[in-house]
Amino acid sequence: MTPLPLPLAPGALDGLRVVEMGQLIAGPFAAKTLGDFGADVVKIELPGSGDPLRQWRLLQDGTSVWWQVQSRNKRSVAIDLRQPDGRALARRLIARADVLVENFRPGTLEDWGLGWDVLSADNPGLVMLRISGYGQTGPYRDRPGFGAIGEAMGGLRHLTGEPGRVPVRCGVSIGDTLAALHGTIGVLMALLDRAARGGRGQVVDVALHEAVFNCMESLLPEYSAFGAVREPGGSALPGIAPSNAYRCRDGIVLVAGNGDSIFRRLMQAIGRGDLAADPGLAHNTGRVARVDEIDGAIEAWTRERTVADVLAVLDAASVPAGRVYTARDIAEDPHYRARDMILTQRTRDGRDVEVPGIVPKLGASPGALRTPAPHLGEHTDEVLGELGLGADEMAALRERGIIG
Repeated sequence: MTPLPLPLAPGALDGLRVVEMGQLIAGPFAAKTLGDFGADVVKIELPGSGDPLRQWRLLQDGTSVWWQVQSRNKRSVAIDLRQPDGRALARRLIARADVLVENFRPGTLEDWGLGWDVLSADNPGLVMLRISGYGQTGPYRDRPGFGAIGEAMGGLRHLTGEPGRVPVRCGVSIGDTLAALHGTIGVLMALLDRAARGGRGQVVDVALHEAVFNCMESLLPEYSAFGAVREPGGSALPGIAPSNAYRCRDGIVLVAGNGDSIFRRLMQAIGRGDLAADPGLAHNTGRVARVDEIDGAIEAWTRERTVADVLAVLDAASVPAGRVYTARDIAEDPHYRARDMILTQRTRDGRDVEVPGIVPKLGASPGALRTPAPHLGEHTDEVLGELGLGADEMAALRERGIIG
């Protein structure tokens, strides 16, 4: 297990102040990414219940272990935004922030008197990241949207699964995460623009389906140019060959032999020098036309061998290949640990849990796990004290249920 590095090097975003008014995945993931690199992230949660992610999937000591990842390097402030005085406190926090992250349905903040016009008047340098199902404009803006729906509308779900069968999930909330990463990129670009153009902030508007669609490669150009509608390809990558999953004696191996020189090395490695030398297979176009023949030749070879044997031969031949990893495989893999991609984090309840490391890896100002995910409202007094509120004032707000 890799311990937390002490002392911690300065993060790339040290000094950046972020207010997170989001829940579940997309907004909080973006704020987590900023927090990993040194930003001071203040997460506003509803007193009593907090972010629903606290109770999602497997719980330890009553709290989701997912929460330990999603909310590390954050401070939790329990404020009831449904009440005017709670919104007034949030407005004061945002007035001091560099970045606001929110993933409410469009119009929610405006209904609360916390729209961009109000917040930017208070804080002209504010960068406001808004993640929603369909964006802040357009005919669908008011529809509720979750990551799964964004994956469907963005074109991804149609391609996941076997031909002729119901589309399947990829297994994680990829639509939310893609939106969060696009949002993080947008925030960093807006901060650079603010520094270069007189300190003015701006809105970063990210729609879940647009973030997915942005990663769909040649899907639209192929339809535009040829009327071609890409269909599900199962484990293969249609139009690129060979790139597929192949059965071995004891499992599955993925092989990406779709480069011209890689293909020749692959064929030699599996004893098919005839295919390596075939001029009709020298380039991708010819291989795509005979993909069934090529896949059959590869699997005829892999079926007679174990996954380990296949990978050993292909690694020696410099052919990209890999087995399908489970959580156990990841946890036991030495490469993950050598690159600090598995870190040990001690929770607020005193338990050690292994969590994903930090990506990307910066040489001079790396990210770090500085603080574990907070208990609900753990930093309320600390953060509101920074606003200048005294103990009596906070006690009165707590008595009225404004803060927790």
